[in-house]
Amino acid sequence: MKFHQPRAGIFVPDGTPLPDALARVTHLGIGAHQDDLEFMAFHGILECYQKSDAWFGGVTCTNGAGSSRTGPYASFTDERMMEIRRQEQDKAATVGDFGAMIQLDYPSSAVKSATDDSLKLDLLQILSATRPQVVYTHNPADKHDTHIGVTIAALQAMRLMPLADRPTRVIGCEVWRNLDWLPDADKVLMDVSGRDNLAAALNGIFDSQIAGGKRYDLATLGRRAANATFFDSHSTDAATQLVFGMDLTPIVTDDSLDIAGYVGGLIAAFQTDVLQKLTTRLGDS
Repeated sequence: MKFHQPRAGIFVPDGTPLPDALARVTHLGIGAHQDDLEFMAFHGILECYQKSDAWFGGVTCTNGAGSSRTGPYASFTDERMMEIRRQEQDKAATVGDFGAMIQLDYPSSAVKSATDDSLKLDLLQILSATRPQVVYTHNPADKHDTHIGVTIAALQAMRLMPLADRPTRVIGCEVWRNLDWLPDADKVLMDVSGRDNLAAALNGIFDSQIAGGKRYDLATLGRRAANATFFDSHSTDAATQLVFGMDLTPIVTDDSLDIAGYVGGLIAAFQTDVLQKLTTRLGDS
């Protein structure tokens, strides 16, 4: 498998030969940055954790050069930070029992480009080799431009696959914008309760980000707890840690569906829900 970036690489934690390691992947996470998979696709990691018939494969698209850095990492060069982040991601793949971890090493500028097809073609190679049942990626309403670039490349790559080979479920996940605004009927609910220890272990590996100025570990678990508590106002909590997702499967199974139009329809449904509640209460006043 030849990728466009010369420093791209694949790590197989258990040493399984590469073709077999990729072919066994059932759940694939496609994230922009090192740590995105652990924050947004924890459901997929749990679905496969220590199982022999389900394997999580990870793809990190960027090289980590633009990471924020303070404290012990304040003096690190871009090159040093890139190496640290790559190491952290591979450590997380070992702790999370990943079937394979692929790091594509793109600069963010290439991922955000509307004219560079390199990432899309690399992802197509990976998707064709793994043919996962489920794909987790960023949601198209995320506010981070690099995340949006990854999402579009991933969706376009899946649309290039033969229809029979495409994933049967594609989920857009929360990172730089949560999905609480989605109407409840449109939310993909992913219960990740009861494994806070594993979540904390995975999140905590990314010391370069946490000690480097961002408490992603606390924020991620806090968001999941808030989702569980605030999801339903009229019943006791059914979960203690809940992840919301956006169902992107229709975009992958129907090539005629406009991506922006699909997301716009969900936003319009949110607007309708809010305005209906307001007008019902306001009446004719």
